[in-house]
Amino acid sequence: MADSIEGSKSGGFRGIFTIPSTPFTADGAVDVAAFRRIVEFCVECGAHGLVYPVNASEFTSLSDSERMKLSEVLVEQNAGRLPTMIGVAGVTREVAEQFATRAGRIGADSVIAMPPYLVRGELSEQLIFEYYRGIADAGGLPVCIQNYVPPIGTNLSAEFMLRLCREIPLVEYIKEETVPSTIKLTQIVQGNDGSCKGVFGGAGGRYLIEEYRRGSAGNMPGCHVTDVVVAFWQALESGDESAAIRIYKELSPLFFYEHQIPGCYKEVLKRRGVIEYAFKRNGQSAIDEIGSRYLDDVLDALRPLMRWWTNPASRKPEAVGR
Repeated sequence: MADSIEGSKSGGFRGIFTIPSTPFTADGAVDVAAFRRIVEFCVECGAHGLVYPVNASEFTSLSDSERMKLSEVLVEQNAGRLPTMIGVAGVTREVAEQFATRAGRIGADSVIAMPPYLVRGELSEQLIFEYYRGIADAGGLPVCIQNYVPPIGTNLSAEFMLRLCREIPLVEYIKEETVPSTIKLTQIVQGNDGSCKGVFGGAGGRYLIEEYRRGSAGNMPGCHVTDVVVAFWQALESGDESAAIRIYKELSPLFFYEHQIPGCYKEVLKRRGVIEYAFKRNGQSAIDEIGSRYLDDVLDALRPLMRWWTNPASRKPEAVGR
């Protein structure tokens, strides 16, 4: 399916594969109706693919059953419009295989996983190799390696990730977000024999211009400003780097804000009219009155670049600047 839709180019995934947030009600329950609205928001913002659940989705605060249920809702709500990449990272190979099997059954297009997380001490390369082979065999879907910083992630070398792509059928993509991600991205691109079909960046698109110059296939950001990041990517794809730099400059205040207030994605989604509540599990974002007003200013400045905003009168999404 992916070869025929927008997130695919020359047989591979490419573009902005955005990460839907997980909405919760005031009592901490998963809000399925709000999640469906977030998926629609991502599609209407022009995303090239959907990735869920991963770090930006607060996946570690979800139960296994919640992860599986919301992954199914994502695929159902998307209804084949965009490629879907389901997060299947587990604390062990056996757990990850269960998630991967489920992803295959619900009709996902691919899966993504960090090595086993919540592990203290170094993991052997052989254990990690078997972990990814188990995921590929269980799901029968293309696999993306998520290379994320410790302590939740495991910093894998470019050489080892390329070996995984060469030696395990279906391990085909890498999301590189260790530090400095840009240097390792070049190591992957230069060492690739074609077994890796694409390298994606993270960090919300902070390093997208340099990543693009180094040969990235796209980016996997949080979904709160998907439309702006899509415009950013499209400027690069069209060869208009001056436009890309202008968009980057407009995004920079939000990048800095997010660095101080991690996980404020749902606060932005609330202000854009996508969801009603910005609740998190395990504590709320530390936004005070001054910070709240400043976030409004940052979003107002970005509004000309947004394709989606809520009309306060109708409470329905309208296209902005299409």
